[in-house]
Amino acid sequence: MRPAAALTADPAARPVAGVVWMVVTGLCFVAVTASVKMVGTGVPAAQSAFLRYALGLVFLIPMWPAVRAAALDARTWGLFGLRGVCHAVAVILWFYAMARIPIADVTALNYLNPIYVMLLAVVLLKERLGPWRIGAVGVAFLGTLVIVRPGFREVDIGHLAMLFTAVFMAGSYFMAKVLSGRARPQVVVFMLSVVVPVILAPVAWAVWVPIGWSELGWLALTAAFATAGHYTMTLAFAAAPLTVTQPVTFLQLVWATLLGVVIFGEPADGFVMTGGAMIIAAITLVTWREARRKRAVTPPPDAPGA
Repeated sequence: MRPAAALTADPAARPVAGVVWMVVTGLCFVAVTASVKMVGTGVPAAQSAFLRYALGLVFLIPMWPAVRAAALDARTWGLFGLRGVCHAVAVILWFYAMARIPIADVTALNYLNPIYVMLLAVVLLKERLGPWRIGAVGVAFLGTLVIVRPGFREVDIGHLAMLFTAVFMAGSYFMAKVLSGRARPQVVVFMLSVVVPVILAPVAWAVWVPIGWSELGWLALTAAFATAGHYTMTLAFAAAPLTVTQPVTFLQLVWATLLGVVIFGEPADGFVMTGGAMIIAAITLVTWREARRKRAVTPPPDAPGA
């Protein structure tokens, strides 16, 4: 889920910087998928996911002062735990899918996350599901059918894993939205990065296989690029509103397709590009509409009563 604060970013801020940081973010996340692809199917998904988070713990050291100063109640701790479970399931499914289906398919289906988050907000927070949102959901799911094409090609179990990945990841992002109002961002990131490997550890241990330095190196790169991608994404949101940065995320699908063709010998699939474009268009339209509505109901600083 994109941070809610991004919608209130100053539209006159640095849109070019926001686009540049979002481009870098896309490159980082494509590098994440490529490094996982290099690990292959020889390492169980749960073990790969655990090692990715365990190797990334070193990046949490600067956040420790904020975590130590945080005063968390029992409900917040419970939300951290529940989010950790959702995220752990999502990353296992993601690693499983990544090793079995083309990078472009994984990238395109991953765009469904915001749609599921929006539906969760409607169900759990009683947000209004207006005609624009209904239309966006419909277009996004049509885009999903274009990508998967059931009945026209064999649906790999990796595609099903990615569909469930998006559901569980949406649950994680939704709880991140709730937690952002109860704890500082550093605390939210820190707790997720600690809770997830704790949950993954027993599952990883049950399927553990010996790995070499090569697999360990690729997973270390996964952790590094993932951390860098989340950081540059934060910089992009701070520099420009979502209406500027959201369309740029489609470039990630372009790069993922090129990477799959050039490095992994995967065929370029026009249906995947079309379906991904449909999902991104739906998300961008809803983002633009909601940002516009927010500006319409927010009085300017010099308005009476402001």
